[in-house]
Amino acid sequence: MSEVENGGFISRVIGPKRQWREYKARVKQLPPNYATAAEAIERYLMHFVPTDAGSVGSMFEDLADLFEQAAANGTPIREIVGNDPVEFVEAFVQNYTTGGYVTNRERKRLTDAIAHAAK
Repeated sequence: MSEVENGGFISRVIGPKRQWREYKARVKQLPPNYATAAEAIERYLMHFVPTDAGSVGSMFEDLADLFEQAAANGTPIREIVGNDPVEFVEAFVQNYTTGGYVTNRERKRLTDAIAHAAK
């Protein structure tokens, strides 16, 4: 493996790990109720599988940004996520790579299969 290839491999492995650690450190600094909410959303998001590390990294960075700003402004958690946290997270995920999540792929697969069967 050349030095350039090796450097690319290392940055692909270390970059997301570093982003993850930074995200976790940011969440840990939140007030307890905001940290609990962010961690609950994080657990839910772990059921989605992004197609690329860049998307998942920016998704968690944005989640941390959202809760940091809300905590700084004193925004109630229900004002952030609404009455249906699942709906909130589903909408939040849509801001990242289209088709990059298992759910979207399965929805597309179902839609395509039905369209094919209906011809």
